[in-house]
Amino acid sequence: MDIDFQKGGGLVPAIIQDERGGDVLMLGFMNEAALQETQRCGEVVFFSRSRNKLWKKGETSGHLLRIREIRVDCDADALLVRVEATGPGVCHEGYRSCFFRAIESGGEARIVEERTFDREEVYRQEKQP
Repeated sequence: MDIDFQKGGGLVPAIIQDERGGDVLMLGFMNEAALQETQRCGEVVFFSRSRNKLWKKGETSGHLLRIREIRVDCDADALLVRVEATGPGVCHEGYRSCFFRAIESGGEARIVEERTFDREEVYRQEKQP
């Protein structure tokens, strides 16, 4: 199937969903190379817009996302990636999901989920020289 990478400037959004519970865990972006590597290795690989390179989710934390199914939307410009998450969470702030805040009616954000891991402990190796 041809994915329309051109519509988004070479990137498509990839919604990451827990295959068992259906929770949305995160949103990332893939270019064609990231999608090919994801399909090749069986684990989610994104294109990092801030680092301008491919990165495998979990390469630092060990919290990998194993592919169970990849779906494409009707316009072929967005992906739904159903995964088995291997760690206690996917969010770099220590939560199971990156969507751990709810916006209240006054516009304030409120944390509505519990932390599932200690981010300082998991990402400690990033700080070492």
